[in-house]
Parts: sequence; C-alpha cells; structure tokens
Amino acid sequence: MPGSLFRLFGVAGLLLFGAPLALAAEANDPWPGLVQDIFNNRPMNDGNDVIGIEMPTRAEDAAIVPVTLRTKLSPGDSRQVLSITLVIDQNPAPMAAKFQLGPDAKVSEISTRVRVNNYTDVHAVAELSDGKLYMTKTYVKASGGCSAPAAKNADEAKGRLGQMRYRQFAKTGEGPVSGAREAQIMIGHPNNSGLQMDQVTHLYVPAFFVNELRIWQDDSLVLTMEGGISISEDPNIRFTYVSNGAKHLRAEAKDTEGHVFQREWKIDDSGI
Repeated sequence: MPGSLFRLFGVAGLLLFGAPLALAAEANDPWPGLVQDIFNNRPMNDGNDVIGIEMPTRAEDAAIVPVTLRTKLSPGDSRQVLSITLVIDQNPAPMAAKFQLGPDAKVSEISTRVRVNNYTDVHAVAELSDGKLYMTKTYVKASGGCSAPAAKNADEAKGRLGQMRYRQFAKTGEGPVSGAREAQIMIGHPNNSGLQMDQVTHLYVPAFFVNELRIWQDDSLVLTMEGGISISEDPNIRFTYVSNGAKHLRAEAKDTEGHVFQREWKIDDSGI
C-alpha cells in the first residue's frame, strides 16, 4: 500500500542520512496515515474501556516480543467485539494481525509474539457490533526485530514446516466441560519477514509467512487471524474462549506460498 512504501523509503533515509532524519521521523507520527491506509479513515473512539493491550515497555528480544490483547466490556454490555486489529506503527508492514472473533466463542484474550523494528507506538483497534472502532495503545522500546536472523537454520525450519501443536489449560473456578477455557496453537514455520539476510549468501531471504489461521471447536468458529511479517517465527497463538461442549478443536493455517496445514485434537473434558 502507498503508506507502507512511504515508510520503507523513510527507513532507507535514516540509514543514509543518520540522526537529523531520525529526529524528523520521531516528529512525524505515522498513525494518522495508518488510520487512512488500514481503516479507511473511519473515526477512532477511546477504547480504554473496550480493549486492553499488554506488552513489555522494553523488549528483551525484538524478534519475539509478547503481546496480549484483552477485551474489557462489562458483563452487562450488549455489544460484542467482532474483530481486533494489531498495528505496530513503525514496522515496515504496520498491520501485524487482524483477529476475527467467532460469534459464539466469546473470546476474551489473545496472546502472541511479534517482531518490533523500532521504538514505536503499538495500537489495538476493536470493531464492535455497534459499527464503531475503539482504539488503545502502548509504547514499546525495541529495534531490529524484523531483520533479526532466524533462530533456526533453514534445514531445521523446513523440517518443522507446518507442524502444529495444541495445548489446553484449565481456567480457575470453571467447570470441566463448559465455561471459559484457555488453549494454545503453535505452528512450525520460519515466518520470514523479507528483511532478513542469509548469513552465507548475504542475500535477503524472501518473505514467507503464515497469512491465515482459522480455529474451530467442532464446527463452530472460535477465531481467525490474518497475519503479516510482524508475527514471529513459529507462530504461537494463545486464546481464552467459552466452550460449547465440543469434543474437538480444529485448526487450519495457510502461508504465502499456498501451503495448507490442518490438524484436529480431542478436547480433554477434564479442562487441563
């Protein structure tokens, strides 16, 4: 998109001309342009009572920065959260992920790991059933996450490609068959950003990442994710949802080269 190209040229300018442009970049807030590019300039409402975002203020590793998105609607609120978009303002491709929430799953929390390329605001934007967008943000100090070398070598990454694992966690005070559950889906995938350099050839590794994920409990949708280059290597999605008594959890992932990965797991009725 045009805004993303502009930001990429801005990064090149920083490398060529140094600190003066760095100061100019700090003064240039990309968020208004991102609202236009990603949300078609729709009005943004205060989302502090709607959606929460948790990230470390200073990341230990810019290539795997944990982020948790949490819905905050009160039990008596008749509105539903339809989707949550995660935007890392200063990343080369700022829209990190968009999560669509299943209408009956009552997803209340989503956690994953992302790459952060520069000191940046990170926005979470929730779309509610009232047709409005609600925004909140946090600030993260990290740099170089999108260009950091892969943690695994190419052969190891290829051998793990598409392997999917599932974990289930008990929620304190909830019954074993129904009520809130916490689960985690892990996908073996290099999720190359396109900005990483091969340490042997010194050529850039082409972008190659999981761009779609869908999760169901039996045939009822829990959530979907539209992902980008900001999602870390070996995508890891942890989420809290309400069980409908389903016996199986099913996941399907697709990547930018057209591979389709599918797995199904039996849900443990004990809740753990």
